[in-house]
Amino acid sequence: MSMKHKHIRWFISIIVLLVLLIGSVLLSLSTGEIPIKLSDILHIMHTKSGMEYSVLTNIRLPRILLAIAIGGTLSMTGAVLQGIYRNPLVEPYTLGISGGAALGVSLCIVLHLHVMGGSFMLPLSGFLGSLCSIFLVYFLSMRKGIFSVNKMLLMGVMISFIASSTMMFLMSISNADDVHSIIFWIMGSLDESNSSLINLMLYTSIAGLVIAYLFSHQLNALRLGEQNARHLGINAGLTIKILFVVLSLLTGLCVSIAGIIGFVGLIIPHIVKQITGSDYRILLPASFLGGSIFIMLSDIVARTIISPNELPIGVITGMAGGLMFIVVLKNNKAQ
Repeated sequence: MSMKHKHIRWFISIIVLLVLLIGSVLLSLSTGEIPIKLSDILHIMHTKSGMEYSVLTNIRLPRILLAIAIGGTLSMTGAVLQGIYRNPLVEPYTLGISGGAALGVSLCIVLHLHVMGGSFMLPLSGFLGSLCSIFLVYFLSMRKGIFSVNKMLLMGVMISFIASSTMMFLMSISNADDVHSIIFWIMGSLDESNSSLINLMLYTSIAGLVIAYLFSHQLNALRLGEQNARHLGINAGLTIKILFVVLSLLTGLCVSIAGIIGFVGLIIPHIVKQITGSDYRILLPASFLGGSIFIMLSDIVARTIISPNELPIGVITGMAGGLMFIVVLKNNKAQ
């Protein structure tokens, strides 16, 4: 394929994804316990009055913004990590970040810190827990100043097991209300009304995409392996360290705000890669858009399938993502 045809293909892919994202946004705005016609949305937003306006601005728009930020970040992070490790099964939660965040939130709930400290305590505890996991994985993976990618992966898996076991211990000695709160948080939700947290997540996700894109050339080289990347003049060790810290912080923020929403960072990069190719100049923005679409559609299903009740979004992403992954694997095997 010539360079011109490749760029045309990339352009068409981004346009299609943007159209799908806009369609998902409109569907999310109009769908719910209180249906709103698309033709009425502009009028409602202009008049700024009525129950529909309150539903749009206080419930649906915040969820849409959070879906774009969380889904885009997890998917983009998964695409980068799969390239660094050259392992198609790596996802943002593989490095123990989700385990640390879940343990931090569990401690917060069991000790009732969220009652004393307010609404910021749960996400803050989750983020602090993820930070502890990040530092543990980072320093335990260092040996004589050399950063081992494979060791980092193994350390992340082991820390996840330790954090999960500790969390199970806390749940076994907690009362029923605390256990219910922990389980509901673990399964993930976009039901966050704090505008400061939503804005923080949105701006951070965009900044993370820009930073990752600045390393697209290095990531393309790392797909050949660290040794070959060094031969191409890439400082592989420094690149991996910077991206590991940035992506880990992004994942920690996602988990602390929305809980554990699985399969986004695993399956979406695989699907996008089959459509656009593995060049990170297109894979990163396409994965970001694809993850946003997937999370938004999953959220629509989660809040409508048993309306007026709401399912945790992690249930939907787990089921849909698992089925999609099986289909992708089957197709790859057939090829």
